[in-house]
Amino acid sequence: MRQLQGIHHVTAVTSSAEDIYAFFTNTLGLRLVKKTVNQDDIRTYHLFFADDQGSPGTDMTFFDFRGSIKVKRGTNEIYKTGFRVTNHASLVYWQKRFQHYRIKHDAIKTLLGRSYLNFFDFDDQEYALFSDEGLPGIAAGEPWKKGPVPDEFAIVGLGPIFIRVNDLPLMTDTLVNHLGMRLVGKEHQYSIFEMGQGGNGGTVVIDNQPLMAPVIQGFGTVHHVAFRVTNRDDLEEWRIYYNDKGITNSGYVNRFYFESLYARVYPRVLFEIATDGPGFIDDEEPYETLGETLALPPQFRNRRELIQRMVRPIDTVRSKRVFKKEYFES
Repeated sequence: MRQLQGIHHVTAVTSSAEDIYAFFTNTLGLRLVKKTVNQDDIRTYHLFFADDQGSPGTDMTFFDFRGSIKVKRGTNEIYKTGFRVTNHASLVYWQKRFQHYRIKHDAIKTLLGRSYLNFFDFDDQEYALFSDEGLPGIAAGEPWKKGPVPDEFAIVGLGPIFIRVNDLPLMTDTLVNHLGMRLVGKEHQYSIFEMGQGGNGGTVVIDNQPLMAPVIQGFGTVHHVAFRVTNRDDLEEWRIYYNDKGITNSGYVNRFYFESLYARVYPRVLFEIATDGPGFIDDEEPYETLGETLALPPQFRNRRELIQRMVRPIDTVRSKRVFKKEYFES
C-alpha cells in the first residue's frame, strides 16, 4: 500500500447551512470553495471551506441533514477538528478575535509541546487551532487573500484530528498496522500518531476513554475524516489491500472533485482515503467565484432544476464584497 500523505479533509454535520457559512466565512476567515449537495442525498447541502485555492489538506466540509438530532457525545467518535496557524502570536490574535465575536473558547494549552487553542461553534462542534511554530512537517496552505483575517494570522490548513475510543489497543493496531501511521508520543490519556511528513497536517490524536458510552451521531460532530493519497493508482492499491485483508469498504467512488475509498477500519469510525485532485477549480467555477453558485458534478446536472427546488437558496456571493482585515487591540 502507498503511504498516506496527511489529512485530506474533514466532514461534519451542522444544524444550519446558513449559520455554518456565516461562521466559517465571517469569523474563521475560511473560503467557501464549493457549494454543492450531498451526492448520496441530494436534498442536503454539502459546503466545502478551505484555503484560498481549495488545496487538499485545508478543507472542512458540512452536511445539514434534515431532521438530525444533536450529537450525544461518546466513544468511537471523531470529536474535534484541528486547524493550523503559523505561530504562537496567531493564537493570541485568535483569543482576541473570539472574545470580540463572543465565541466560546478555552485558554491556550499545550499537547506534546504543541500550542493550541480550543473553541466551539453554535452547535458546540469542537475545534482547535494549532501553532506550526518550530514544528516541521506537511506544508500548509494559503490564507484566503480576500477574507477578513489578516494573512499573518489566518488559518492555513487542517491540523490534528481527535478521536475518542474505548479500545485503544485496537485503534493503535488499526492506525499502525493497517493505515501505516506511527506513534510519536503519549500524554495523559492521549496517544499521538503521525503519517507522511508529519507535523500538524498529518496528526491523529487518540483519546482513550474505555468507560464512556458510544456516541449517538447527530449535528455538532464529525461524520468522517479523509486521508490523502496522490492519485487513483494509489487509491486502487488501498482498495486491493482492504479486500485482501477482508476489510469491508465502499470500493472506488468518484466524487468529481476528488476520488475516494471509504471503510470503517475501526468499528463505528468512518475513514476515507481521497486523492489530491482534480480539485475545486473546474469547468463550472473559476478561481474568482468559487462557491458562489450551486455547483453540481456532471452526473447531477440534468437534474439541476429539481435539486434547486429541493435545497433552499443561500446567498454566498463574495466577489462583490470587500472584507476589511480585522485587528484587535490588547
